[in-house]
Amino acid sequence: MSEIMESSRAQGVRLRLRSLGPFFRVRAEGDGGAELGRAEGVIRPWLKGKVLHLDSMRMARETVAMDRSIFGLGLFLGAVAVRHGFDRGCTRAELLAINDSPLYHSKLVRFYTRMGFKAVHEVDGSSTGDLAHMLVWGGRGTRMDASIEELLMKWGKRFKPQSQYSSL
Repeated sequence: MSEIMESSRAQGVRLRLRSLGPFFRVRAEGDGGAELGRAEGVIRPWLKGKVLHLDSMRMARETVAMDRSIFGLGLFLGAVAVRHGFDRGCTRAELLAINDSPLYHSKLVRFYTRMGFKAVHEVDGSSTGDLAHMLVWGGRGTRMDASIEELLMKWGKRFKPQSQYSSL
């Protein structure tokens, strides 16, 4: 976690993790403490162990004009959430790539796929089984899952201090 926080500070972003029981919020702040984005979710028990339920990720409108990538900011928010889930004993992360518009939805699915998530179910309201998904997630979209261990292994190097690799 400390490497993620250090790496974000080097990019001019301060990350804050707050939790209350199973609920958590990760907040990204820029200069002066202005909120750049946030991720929220809950750790929930499940049949095969605890699950990191990533409920929402929002970016401030101001991030559009920033030099750094919105998806880079999303990577920092997601990394803190995933590491928090790992620290709390979760083995799997789950989310819904919301389908507010076809263009944005396809970008979200590509982003989360690139991060290491796999599509497990299209929630489109066409079946009675989708009702439960729509109630839990609050909309339609693509349900995606990932192994927390695989996410950490895939992205852990991204947050290592650069000086560690300069001597190799």
